[in-house]
Amino acid sequence: MKFLKDDITTSQNLASAVLLSTTTYSKAFTSLQVLIKFSVNVTETITITLDSKAGASYDVVLRKKTLSAESSFVYESNRNFAAGDNIKIQCTNANATGTAYVIVKAKEVG
Repeated sequence: MKFLKDDITTSQNLASAVLLSTTTYSKAFTSLQVLIKFSVNVTETITITLDSKAGASYDVVLRKKTLSAESSFVYESNRNFAAGDNIKIQCTNANATGTAYVIVKAKEVG
């Protein structure tokens, strides 16, 4: 298996806005990892969603977790995703503190 492309990275200062990031993958992929590290302990809700190539009616929440005074979050999946599927990453900013640093890793199928 080869890497689909370089890791996707993004960050968001939660004092100013929610984290909302969507990957863009044109090839089928697997071995998805979403890693989020916070600059401080946070109490926020993270949602990882399959943004299906088939349209919004087929989007599925893959993982939703409310963190309580935590500094990191990891989501891992070995399922196969179709070419054109994307991953949407969201984090609330209810407490308006800290910065979220995100790394998304995936491998090409085949």
